[in-house]
Amino acid sequence: MTGMTSSARPLLNRRLAEFGTTIFAEMSALALSTGSINLGQGFPDTDGPEEVREAAVRALRDGRGNQYPPGPGVPELRTAVAAHQERRYGLSWDPDTEVLITAGATEAIAAALLALVEPGDEVVALEPYYDSYAACIAMAGGTRVPVTLRPHDGRFRLDLDELRAAVTDRTRLLLINTPHNPTGTVLTREELTAVAELAVERDLLVVADEVYEHLVFDEAEHLPLATFPGMRERTVTIGSAGKTFSFTGWKVGWITAAPGLVSAVRSAKQFLTYVSSGPFQYAVAEALALPETYFTAFREDMRAKRDLLATGLKDAGFEVFRTAGTYFITTDIRPLGETDGFAFCRALPERAGVVAIPNAVFYDHREAGAPFVRFAFCKRTEVLADAAERLRKAFAH
Repeated sequence: MTGMTSSARPLLNRRLAEFGTTIFAEMSALALSTGSINLGQGFPDTDGPEEVREAAVRALRDGRGNQYPPGPGVPELRTAVAAHQERRYGLSWDPDTEVLITAGATEAIAAALLALVEPGDEVVALEPYYDSYAACIAMAGGTRVPVTLRPHDGRFRLDLDELRAAVTDRTRLLLINTPHNPTGTVLTREELTAVAELAVERDLLVVADEVYEHLVFDEAEHLPLATFPGMRERTVTIGSAGKTFSFTGWKVGWITAAPGLVSAVRSAKQFLTYVSSGPFQYAVAEALALPETYFTAFREDMRAKRDLLATGLKDAGFEVFRTAGTYFITTDIRPLGETDGFAFCRALPERAGVVAIPNAVFYDHREAGAPFVRFAFCKRTEVLADAAERLRKAFAH
């Protein structure tokens, strides 16, 4: 019995039993073993601005951040986050009491849920949802209550009646993601107004994951939930340097919220990573002060990449849903005669030399997501052109 434990109980905490190896690990391994183009995991294949990278090198050499930075984050970055929110949205936050720097948005989500949710609390989340939401709600002992976004007129929409019906006396928190991964939907002013009114009426906290705030296309507009009436004092807003500046490995994120909420989230965060990303915090402070031309060019570059991949997918026969934000395209594989996204994605590397992610992994109601498949377009133009051509050859008749 060498190597066995004496207990019959499973080693993994039962709250995490449903969360095994992520689909991203499986698909990335498949991409490597088949030499396929990996449009599964959402990270860029080029670095962000050279001046931002040089700012990190400068911080390293100057000895800034090589030892533990302050628990809430370096003052320069907290000030830069506050200035960014004021400049873009007219939201005024105190850098000392209303901004907290985290190890990426993923830690911000975890710390917020661990801090604000107790066993038995219900958390309403928009489905499909980013995979860490479910795991973090489970770790906090909460119960997730999914409200499903459904396709309508070429985009995924939130059913406001369904959202209201999901709220019970046990609901503690709404977990809202806009621009929305994986569907590419950006919630409208009408939808966000209804969310805000519901939160105020039922006295709910809101965690607003707005990491794709700078990747909003065409006529869509990013409207922070904290700007709506009654929401500033009850909303924890999450931002990400990785998504905005294409340095995902630096793991620099932040929250902005009222002092009581920041204090609560910091209490959980200090026992997760304590602090992180010291020198990179100084670089991100400089990045947030880049001129508007950077943000415009970044958005336009991603829009062109979206259009390139969307055209290839349409030509190949997929139904392509309109991506108003993020760097993902959701498709429907039923026009190709397919209905099972898992089987389709596992076969896609051999059939087309491309890797994608089945959206069903982001659903509690797996059948609702079964025919949908997500592709990431945050890659070099030549990579996307190659992927589009491979998909056309594999599926177009």
